[in-house]
Amino acid sequence: MIESDQIRKIIHVDMDAFYASVEQLDNPQLRGKPIAVGGGEDRGVVAAASYEARKFGVRSAMSGYLAKKNCPELIFVKPRFDRYKEISTRIRKIFYDYTDLVEPLSLDEAYLDVTQNKKGNPSATLIANEIRQRIFEEVGLTASAGISINKFVAKVASDYNKPNGQKTVNANEVETFLEKLPIKKFYGVGKVTTEKMYQLGIFTGLDLKGKSIDFLQKHFGNSGGYYFDVVRGVHHSEVVPERIAKSVAAERTFNENLSSEVFVLSKLETIAEELERRLRKQNVSGKTITLKIRYSDFTIQTRSKTLPYFISDKTLLMETTTELLFQERMKESVRLLGISLSNLNSGIKKSMVVQLKFDF
Repeated sequence: MIESDQIRKIIHVDMDAFYASVEQLDNPQLRGKPIAVGGGEDRGVVAAASYEARKFGVRSAMSGYLAKKNCPELIFVKPRFDRYKEISTRIRKIFYDYTDLVEPLSLDEAYLDVTQNKKGNPSATLIANEIRQRIFEEVGLTASAGISINKFVAKVASDYNKPNGQKTVNANEVETFLEKLPIKKFYGVGKVTTEKMYQLGIFTGLDLKGKSIDFLQKHFGNSGGYYFDVVRGVHHSEVVPERIAKSVAAERTFNENLSSEVFVLSKLETIAEELERRLRKQNVSGKTITLKIRYSDFTIQTRSKTLPYFISDKTLLMETTTELLFQERMKESVRLLGISLSNLNSGIKKSMVVQLKFDF
């Protein structure tokens, strides 16, 4: 019998409308108003929207034109990424007061493994609440949190009581929680995959659970095994503070600079195809997708996102790359584009995961 202290206690902390909330924090005149961080012109793109704006359907990656059409009172604010990084650093310092096992996913979210923590507190739920309270008192922003036995369930749970809330899913509640969950709420199931699942009659976790692993692998390739496991509450990934830098990449420099996101997307499709070929040749997959942009003034910008499962397929590469492209408006015309995949599955050490009843 495996002792209960071998079960992990994972917290996923997710800041609420982070970029927009920082702008409202620094400018009191923006508080309570619908704002969008990003460009408001025809070619501008929303990088983030306040909750007041989201009520009108404004969301990230939406064109500034459509956002303004949905919400005529929308206020556009230029992004200040240095400020966001500064605030993010302050928040992470709070995390490290509780554990050194902190895995940032982006500026505004991170996983924490508090199974063994610096406070000696056996309750991950109380730790999450304390962290959220400290962020509010010391930084002035609200955060939401999910608490459970693995990263996947914690990530899903953090979205459950947003904004400024938290959700704990104990070991004996995991499968019931996931069975009732709409499939579009599953972390790692993007817009393209959601539509494909709908076509296959998969609308909830219970529908997904009813499909065999052979069926899922037939329709979703390597990701099928991931879907089969997570709907049963099985997720092997540990909280890793530092990632392996090794990656596979493809990039292209253009004779004529690209001035439209439409043209950029077309070129990224070709680059993703080349990256897919290289990944297959090396027989590897990865979790972290990085978009590299070199502008006409030769400044370089990178944007990354880590998925909960390994990918090598062009369609999934493009789904995430497109999301990264629209995170922030292009500063200048584009001279070079690149896509890389890191956090590879070469040399992965397998681990066994068990579920026991366990107080959170």
